[in-house]
Amino acid sequence: MSGASGVLVGEVNPDVVWQILEGDPSAMLIDVRTRAEWGFVGVPDLVEVGQTTTFVEWAVFPDMSANPQFVAEVMEAIGDNIPSMLLFICRSGVRSLRAATAIADHFATVGVSAECLNVAEGFEGDLDPKGHRGGHNGWKARGLAWRQS
Repeated sequence: MSGASGVLVGEVNPDVVWQILEGDPSAMLIDVRTRAEWGFVGVPDLVEVGQTTTFVEWAVFPDMSANPQFVAEVMEAIGDNIPSMLLFICRSGVRSLRAATAIADHFATVGVSAECLNVAEGFEGDLDPKGHRGGHNGWKARGLAWRQS
């Protein structure tokens, strides 16, 4: 997807994200779901790969209004050492694509080089034929480590 500045954001599936995090200690996973989702649905558990997940809401529950401080909060979480790769995850990959694009656009504006990737399928994945998430595809369905927060 291309943002306002023409910056492209790539997409990778959750298995590839795990491999990236395992092999690149400077890569960072940013979960952009809501606090309610983190608390009730669970969160990626990156202990096995020696990493931690960063949590910054893209939209705020319950009205799902845009978080006007999103870019500033991500930049604060990143600190002075910009990771080589930032991976963005949400429930199904829609909000995280927008979030990754917003950060890629910000980086392009300030002249920072870092790869921003969306986690396709997200944490819970797409709806299955019965209308449920978490079993068809996504982080949880692929059997990647997660925990209740």
